[in-house]
Amino acid sequence: MYEELKQAWSTLTAPGAQFEIVETDVRGQKLREFKNAPPTVRALWQMTAAHGDKDYLVYDDERWTYADAHREVAGIANWLFANGVEPGDRVAIAMRNYPEWLLAYWACTSVGVAAVGVNAWWTGPELVYGLGDSDPKVVIADEERMQRIFEHRDEIGDRKLVGVRPTESREGVVPFEELREFGGSLPDVEVDPDDDACIFYTSGTTGKPKGAQLTHRGCTNNLMSLMFANTVAPTALAAANGGKPAADSAAAASPAALVVTPLFHVTANNCVAYSMTAIGGKLVHTYKWEPGEALRLIEKEKITTFSGVPVMARELIAHPDFAKRDTSTLKALGGGGAQLQPDLVQKIDDSVATARPGTGYGMTETCGIITSVSADFFVDKPASAGPAMPTFETKVIDADGNDLPAGERGELCVRGSQVIKGYLNRPEATAETIQDGWLRTGDIAYLDEDDFIFIVDRAKDMVLRGGENIYCAEVEAAIFEHEAVAECTVFGVADDRLGEEVGAGIVLSEPLEADALRDFLRERLAGFKVPRYIWFIEGALPRNASGKFVKRELRDSLDTAEAV
Repeated sequence: MYEELKQAWSTLTAPGAQFEIVETDVRGQKLREFKNAPPTVRALWQMTAAHGDKDYLVYDDERWTYADAHREVAGIANWLFANGVEPGDRVAIAMRNYPEWLLAYWACTSVGVAAVGVNAWWTGPELVYGLGDSDPKVVIADEERMQRIFEHRDEIGDRKLVGVRPTESREGVVPFEELREFGGSLPDVEVDPDDDACIFYTSGTTGKPKGAQLTHRGCTNNLMSLMFANTVAPTALAAANGGKPAADSAAAASPAALVVTPLFHVTANNCVAYSMTAIGGKLVHTYKWEPGEALRLIEKEKITTFSGVPVMARELIAHPDFAKRDTSTLKALGGGGAQLQPDLVQKIDDSVATARPGTGYGMTETCGIITSVSADFFVDKPASAGPAMPTFETKVIDADGNDLPAGERGELCVRGSQVIKGYLNRPEATAETIQDGWLRTGDIAYLDEDDFIFIVDRAKDMVLRGGENIYCAEVEAAIFEHEAVAECTVFGVADDRLGEEVGAGIVLSEPLEADALRDFLRERLAGFKVPRYIWFIEGALPRNASGKFVKRELRDSLDTAEAV
């Protein structure tokens, strides 16, 4: 079937084909892109007006059709322009996954305003930093985030505040309803494909998050990559099956997806929301992740696609209600943000009669996916992330930057139109990460004989917890703020549920209880970054000849049962 995959790949990307690949001059680089990709997010959003009265956004008993959404998006855009926002400015969106998130996002991106996706788990000081770094003219926030903002009102500057689903009125806060009902047609604005569409923050290796600048070109090419991935695998499998399409035992249902991961990440926004919106699908929002509730919604809303972090798929099929609920509309079950363990790939294939397993490997820095793998290809190579999408050139390099042949392990680098413009206000970090157009992923990988990529380790000092990147330096910096800490080192601890948890080895200069340290850290870090495992070490932490802490040696010597 791999020969059929190569043939389907070649046919679908050939001149004149739906997914034709061309090279375009992008910021001084000749980069690959899909010829037929919408030029901007504005163009994409305007196309979706054709979906009219189809259901689009669902939250509890609230529903928006595409027509409703287009009317409200136009009103929001007009309100922004009437209140001093111009193309090229930024607007921050700080809320959980309410439908208002996407309404605000499409309004901004459709008129050349960059949407800043604020991490909803950020503490007050983290919010202050993010808003100061991105400098939005308007902040659109739900009640929980607005409370945190008002605790630091004097530190965030003179910005217009818009409240979503407020429980109390606050002076100077405009209710979101005013924006939705402002009225008018979508303003006529020229948007350049290489303008910033959105700013999404990634954890920083030096302790501060970095704002990745995702362009319109990058976002729409990621959409085309998703569509290509959903086309090439079935085409290849049909050819391998003698021209017959794979049996589709799922009940007939219109496209629908649960939004279960945060919209301030590319998994939910650029992958789930973009792909469903483009094809006229339905996006069902959830207040928070709960597998039993997810199963209820899959049955009620006839969900066809479930894409979350791996732990969500695992908890879904292991839930006692799984066999009791009708999941027959599901066609795809999987996700991204972390690697699906090989056993989970097989469990999905065995447990859900109608759905096939699938995953994508990607980064904020690539506006979404780099690779994709699904169905028989995933079952056959469950440890693989799949082949890189056609927009990417790929190479694997050693520590000296030399190219390595297939089969040898090194750092994966990619180049193409989906790579971000850079990091906001961080020219040094941009130059370090993107070199001659090549993005250094920080992941250690190798390519097999079929050009499938296998991610085996990471070069960056990072913990990947349930799809969230946590840079060890950021946690270490917060720990070192406590006067009782003499030495510390932070590392990932394997976890069956979340992939990894945060662990810390600490040498104290005076007595300190672990829970007191955690309380201290929760005032400085989002809760998911606070170490679950803490070991207080006697003496000193192990170091190498250059004086650096030897994290892996320490981690491997510690027992989680002895952590506090």
